[in-house]
This record gives sequence, C-alpha cells and structure tokens, in this order.
Amino acid sequence: MHVLKRLALLALFVPLVAQAQVDGARRDPMRHFFMPSLGDLAAEAAEARAAGRQAVFIMYTRDDCPYCERMKQNILSLATVQERYRRSFAVLAVDIRGAVPLVDFGGKTVTEREFARAQGVRFSPVIVFYDFDGRPLARVAGEIRDAEEFLLLGEFVSSGAHRTQSFAEYKQSKKGT
Repeated sequence: MHVLKRLALLALFVPLVAQAQVDGARRDPMRHFFMPSLGDLAAEAAEARAAGRQAVFIMYTRDDCPYCERMKQNILSLATVQERYRRSFAVLAVDIRGAVPLVDFGGKTVTEREFARAQGVRFSPVIVFYDFDGRPLARVAGEIRDAEEFLLLGEFVSSGAHRTQSFAEYKQSKKGT
C-alpha cells in the first residue's frame, strides 16, 4: 500500500513540475519582449544600429485584439523568443488605435494611429521589419500561430533572405532541413 501512495503522489507531482518548467520559461512579453520606446522611431533605429542589431521590428497591435493576445501568451512570452529577437532587432509595439504621439522615421510627429495608417495597417496583428532608414524589409499580416514559425521569421530577416524571396518561399525551403 505504501508503494501505491507514493505512485499516486508521484502521478500528481510530475504534471505540476512539468507545468512549473513551462511557466518558468515564460515571461511577461510587455516587459521582456517589447523594448521601452523612446517615441522616436529614427532614434530607435539609430540606437539599434549602434547596438549591432539588424533591423527595427514593429508589431502593430491593439488592446482588444484576441490574435495579438494569443501571440503574446503563446509566443512572445517565451524566453528563447524574447532573447533571440531582442538580440537581433529593436522590438517595438504600435497601437493601431493609439493616440500616443511618436516621431516617425522621417522626423514627423504623429499619433500611433496615424503612423499605422500611413504604413497601410488597418487591422492587427501586423508585423513589419524596417531597415534603419524606415524602409520596410518584410511584412506579415495576421497571427503567427507557433514559436517555430516566429523564430523562422526572425531568421528570414536577419539572414538577409528577405532580399531574394518571400517568407512563404523561405519557409518552404526550410521544410525538411
């Protein structure tokens, strides 16, 4: 009987440990994925270049976007994703309905909403990687559903593959490797 009690306790304990390990690998994306913004995109780009990053990443989002929330909870909260993206990119969020002023890449003061509209963003999530002069390098509209694809997107831009092929072509070339 003593062995059965131990097995029963072990059966209860193992899933808790496994869950704790998963939870331990997750961190608040608003603190650990997105970087604090200076509110000046040209300054953000200059700082990213000086830090040796490869581009400026902007996720266009809104507070009530269920797809954005799912990405934050399932992908942007992962420590591995946070570390890889922050190492390679200036990682920013822009609220497509936001009234917060920012200075765009050209030096013009606009609201987040005005900037999003000028970039052709009408819904969320939309992800755009920009070069240091504010030119778009790659754009993905809609939810990315898993961390593997999200990491592949970062690799697509950081490797320079975005210059010669679409993200869909890049993903296809990576299947089976």
